[in-house]
Amino acid sequence: MKISTRGRYGLRAMLDLAGHSGTEPLSLAEIARMEHLSYGYLEGLFAALKKAGLVTGSAGVRGGYRLTRPPEQITARMVLEALEKDLSITEEEPCPERPVSTFLDREVWGPVNAAVLRILETATLQDLIKSEKSGSCHHGQ
Repeated sequence: MKISTRGRYGLRAMLDLAGHSGTEPLSLAEIARMEHLSYGYLEGLFAALKKAGLVTGSAGVRGGYRLTRPPEQITARMVLEALEKDLSITEEEPCPERPVSTFLDREVWGPVNAAVLRILETATLQDLIKSEKSGSCHHGQ
């Protein structure tokens, strides 16, 4: 599985929203400034996040985006599934009828996919915020 910049930046933007949860809405301009991303790029991300029901937006001077539920109820998997085409670690097998393909799907790729999805499913925005604030995020490891 390769998480694209779309997924990575989208998750970072959602962490920004989660950090402001319960306060004023956060504008895309503010998120763009914090994340060093273009406003236009964020518009595309937030359209997908809104369609997935993870954020809600309001217009106007005090407008911006908010999470639709508390940060402890939104998982990394939910965010990535809204932004990525596929979270599978492998592409569709061209010849799935071969015994070795079936074996690898059952014994290797299936369990690895399941483990990755389990991790993404249990990591909530709240968990990630706590890890970031405590300094326990280990970038590049």
